[in-house]
Amino acid sequence: MTPDQRAAEEFYGPVLSWTFQAYSDGPDSRIATVDGQPVAGFNQLAEGAGPEAERWSVYFHVEDADVVAERIAERGATVAVGPLRTGGGRAVIAADQWGAPFGLWQGDGPASWGVGTGPAPAWLQLHTRDAFAAAVFYGEIFDWMDDPSHGVTYEEQYDEIVVRVEGHPVAGLRGGALESPPDPRIRTRWEPYFRVPDLDAAVDAAEREGGEVVTPPREGPLGRTVTLRDPKGASFCLLST
Repeated sequence: MTPDQRAAEEFYGPVLSWTFQAYSDGPDSRIATVDGQPVAGFNQLAEGAGPEAERWSVYFHVEDADVVAERIAERGATVAVGPLRTGGGRAVIAADQWGAPFGLWQGDGPASWGVGTGPAPAWLQLHTRDAFAAAVFYGEIFDWMDDPSHGVTYEEQYDEIVVRVEGHPVAGLRGGALESPPDPRIRTRWEPYFRVPDLDAAVDAAEREGGEVVTPPREGPLGRTVTLRDPKGASFCLLST
């Protein structure tokens, strides 16, 4: 989500070697691609949105947006927009109980546009104040625990809860040390991890284009990663292939 779509494309294009094309969701929607395969979506925010409004958001595919939106509201979280018909489906913009924004999508989409497959985001990371409570919240609204057909399981690993689909790790819920009480200082958010063939070259390009290194390159459970912030303040992570 960006108040300046052209500026966002001028940053992410050189940094991640993305190209852009129109999307069926409307004139203000664009798709970033690698070798013709979709990676991410760019949506123009309404006129008047400040630069601090730029952010990355994750979308979860659901069978019934109305049912999930109702579950979100029942648990004291926020349904900000929708369900709203757009393009070939229906969308919802929501926030969990700790303020982390996320979206729902009901409808068709590119088969390759799944976390950990093709050029799509390699990983999703939730920074939250209480990882255990977040696991319960997302598990309940998406019916992960009661409906085994989703193939979703949780696993404690290092200092986070790992979400697996059919055994494949796709996301981490991190709230500090798992045995510690909730940390009120954490700014709750979802962050995407994008793959790059040369991490150092991508970092250099980000700095040349006005971005900022938030956390320097480091080795972790996923491999070598770095956290960056684009010129408008949206944070995202890169993972070396």
